Order: sequence, then C-alpha cells, then structure tokens
Amino acid sequence: MKAEVTSSKSGRFNKPKDAFEDTDGLYDPECENSGMFKAKQCNGTSCWCVNTAGVRRTDKHDTTLKCNQLVRTTWIILELKHAERKAPLSTESLRRALVDTITSRYLLDGRYIGDVVYENPYITVDLKQNSSSKSAGDVDIADVAYYFEKDAKGDSIFHNDRLNISVDNEALKFDKMVVYYVDEIAPEFSMKSVTPGVIAVIVVVVLAVVAGIAVLVCSRRRKGKYVKAEVNYIVVVIKRLG
Repeated sequence: MKAEVTSSKSGRFNKPKDAFEDTDGLYDPECENSGMFKAKQCNGTSCWCVNTAGVRRTDKHDTTLKCNQLVRTTWIILELKHAERKAPLSTESLRRALVDTITSRYLLDGRYIGDVVYENPYITVDLKQNSSSKSAGDVDIADVAYYFEKDAKGDSIFHNDRLNISVDNEALKFDKMVVYYVDEIAPEFSMKSVTPGVIAVIVVVVLAVVAGIAVLVCSRRRKGKYVKAEVNYIVVVIKRLG
C-alpha cells in the first residue's frame, strides 16, 4: 500500500510531492486575447483555478472564487510504458529517439528536455522550463505535453501524420502514458480532491491501527486479570497451609 501511494510504477520513487495529474479531461476554457488560459475557469456555478497548462490546481468552488494569477507550470513529467517486447531497449538510443522526436515534431528547444529515465518497460521524460529562461518565440512545454499525449494515445491532432518513433530501426509503441505537472507555486487541493483509491487505502490503514490498539488493550486487560487471580489463589493456599 505504501508503494502504491508514494511512488510511481516506473521506478521514479522520488516524484515531487507537489506533482499532480489532470483528472478533469477536456473542458471549454476561457482565454485571454493573447491565447493564454484565464487563471479562473468556470462551468456554470462551479469555478476553479488553473495553471499555464490549463490544468485545474485547486478544488472546485462557487463563482466567488478568486484566482489572483495564472501560475506557471515549470516542470512536466511524462511517464510512458512501451508495449511488451522480448528485450529491453538501449537507453542511449531511446533517449536520442525521444529527443529527436520532441525537438522536430513539437519544435521544443532541446535545452528544455531534462532526464530520460528507462526501467523496462517504463520511460520517464522530464521537461523543464522556467519563465526566466523561456524566450518569446519558444514552444511551451505544456503544449508539447498536450500534443505528445494525444499522439501516444492514438488520438493525434496532426492529420495524416501519426507518431512514429524508431529506436534502433524498430518502431516504438506505447501502452500507457501519464502526465504530471509541477507548478511554480504548489497546488491548493484539500482532502476532498484525494482519489477514492487513496482514500480507501487511508481508511484501511486507520482501521488496522485502531484494531491493533484494541487487541493490545484487551490482551493486557486479560493478562492483568489472570495475574491478579493467580496471586489471590496463592494467598488462599498459603493461609490454608498456615
């Protein structure tokens, strides 16, 4: 249970504690004239704050919610799982193929591509881009994550041009992809936003602890009564012998 809650299955056991997923999917956003997302997004009477990737970073509230600024996403973690294969990939060849694809297909400057970690069959790619290092004409890492995820899941927005990554002359196919976002300012989620699976784990752990304490208390009480009765019996025997 601890591994399920605190780590990913791709070998990245130290994922940033403030990393979060997009659990809402598509919605009809409101944007500024510049094309950027408005910091506050609403759907009827429900409103929330988003980051520069358009991903919800707060709990949902009523229309009185205040979102003072559009918080920038500076680090995106792409976690992929490739299809089953007989032998693992070459880490160096895999990195080279992914970097070439991200820079040529999505036009991201290579300096924004960080670590590429491979633990068969899981692949982790870091995209990092601070506001101070991003030039006006640079592609945003949030856009790269959006298009890459669409491609990896077979729902490409590039018409008649499917994603084709080749590693050592062999096509690379993905079974799964998850995107994590890390913002300049930590997200503001409460326990209401914890997924049902995590809540279930927490409940099980709490119940186990309570049950363990109850058993310990009961066993100590029974032991205390037994010792007391044994002592009383010895006293009675001594009196009779006396």
